[in-house]
Amino acid sequence: MPNSDNTYGTFNKQTKIISQTVSGSPAPEKTIFASVDEAKSFIFTDDALAVINETCTQLEWALVNDDDGNATQLKKTFAFGTKGAGTAEADDWAGQYNSRKQTLLDSNTWCKPYDNKIFTFTNSSEHLF
Repeated sequence: MPNSDNTYGTFNKQTKIISQTVSGSPAPEKTIFASVDEAKSFIFTDDALAVINETCTQLEWALVNDDDGNATQLKKTFAFGTKGAGTAEADDWAGQYNSRKQTLLDSNTWCKPYDNKIFTFTNSSEHLF
């Protein structure tokens, strides 16, 4: 659940579409998701989901169909509130998100590892809110 720090508004709205790239011979099938929760837990580690939920002030998720019409992609729109005047940038929600995410990326624990699947994050201007 996102934080509720929106007294001063929200900022830095972003939308990402997370797609699966499969490799191998023969190439495995992409995973088709039945729900947003299934997709989130398939793609992200528990630590990554904790960072997202704790630092984002606004957050919405949706499944996205691929070119074959299958729900193999996940869309995330998020924005950050601020803790208020006098808060150092690194201590504010967006700074916390970036630094904590980078720590997990550096340890290869942002996304769950799969031998034959890579997740691609693409920016989108079509926000969910």
